[in-house]
Amino acid sequence: MLYLLDANALISAHRTWYGMKRVPEFWSWLRYHGGLNALKMPAEIYAEVETGKDELATWMKDASSRKALLLNETSDPQKVQAVLARYGSLLNESDLITIGQDPFLIAAALGHTVRCVVTAEVSKAKRTGPRRHVPDVCDDCNVQWMHPVTFIQTLDFSTGWDDLDKLLG
Repeated sequence: MLYLLDANALISAHRTWYGMKRVPEFWSWLRYHGGLNALKMPAEIYAEVETGKDELATWMKDASSRKALLLNETSDPQKVQAVLARYGSLLNESDLITIGQDPFLIAAALGHTVRCVVTAEVSKAKRTGPRRHVPDVCDDCNVQWMHPVTFIQTLDFSTGWDDLDKLLG
């Protein structure tokens, strides 16, 4: 399975429980699995994070992170258009700005049974138009998706703190 990370999966991890200074092994773990081609980010999604001005953006700009995490594929315009159609047929420029880069993420998984989108967004099935959430558009496109917590459990991340019992004697 190739897991395609949404920008919010990394941003949320960094801003909450997996801060780079707090849990540096998480970020090494991501690089490791990216190097194994188990997880990647389409260029449009990668750029969302990389253009920031925080520690996460600096990490994303690092050549090791880029090599490990950047999906080495060009987006398929037909697939992107097919995904955009799930947001509505009369989209204007303002709608496209609201939608952002999400169609590129979903399009990278479209038609692949061994790809899964990882997003921190939650389903809001009643939303329509450009305010639709990634899980709902994925469902409409028959694209697998999961929450980052499920992803972390699936790839079995741990910090190695099982040695704490030994330290406490």
